[in-house]
Amino acid sequence: MFNGNDRPLALADFLIEAQVLLTTAEECLTHLRLIHHDEDAIDCIVKTLSKLERRAKALTIAPIAGFCQTLRNLLRQARNLGALHEPAVEILKDCFSLLAWQVELIDPHTGQLTLDDSEQKLLITSFTEQIEAMQTAPPPLG
Repeated sequence: MFNGNDRPLALADFLIEAQVLLTTAEECLTHLRLIHHDEDAIDCIVKTLSKLERRAKALTIAPIAGFCQTLRNLLRQARNLGALHEPAVEILKDCFSLLAWQVELIDPHTGQLTLDDSEQKLLITSFTEQIEAMQTAPPPLG
């Protein structure tokens, strides 16, 4: 995998790339906030989360990789249902804020991210509930 010298460089690259990817995801989220059924914005977020997940997995930063994977899967499900409701978009915004905060907490020397995952679980539960509500909601008028 990594020798003693490769990991710190790969980790430094990851920390920079993660910030860029999260900025991209937030820009896509801005579009989604304006047009809740913008499939291009959802696809952009899914692709961005996929890249972040792959990079985090490669460096064995499991909390980031797992959170990205779960969000990505939920977004794919939501995309098939149509427009995201405003509460779901707001929860997704909170997820990105948490991801950005978690990236900041990664030890730049060891790559370790020690945290209580209860906030991730709470946000995932809330996002899942919003998607389930979309499944049972009547179609919009018009």
